[in-house]
Amino acid sequence: MEEKPAGMKMAKKGNVTVVELLDRKILDEFSIATISDKIFALVDQKSPAALVVDFAKVDHMSSSALGMLITLHKRVRERNGQLRLCNIQPSIYEIFAITRLNEVFQICKTREEAIGQVTA
Repeated sequence: MEEKPAGMKMAKKGNVTVVELLDRKILDEFSIATISDKIFALVDQKSPAALVVDFAKVDHMSSSALGMLITLHKRVRERNGQLRLCNIQPSIYEIFAITRLNEVFQICKTREEAIGQVTA
């Protein structure tokens, strides 16, 4: 089962939902709102959520997108779920490191590693 709302593609791998972000740049408020609405609805439906967000295609993201990720992390934790981020480009990882968000999020190099950690 695969769903493709604007800016993202969702697929199930066992009990894990993989959200692949498709836009190179996640900058405008409309895109961020669309993505967050879909992901938050998914987390609210499935408790506890097992979620992997794949950033392989993303080069740039705004501070609003980071805020959305922080809210997502909080929602997943409140529902005793698990969240992993993967395939983060070095330029974006640098922002995570500067803001110390790399200490908040569990970041994996590959999608397979992230799925393995969530299902473990």
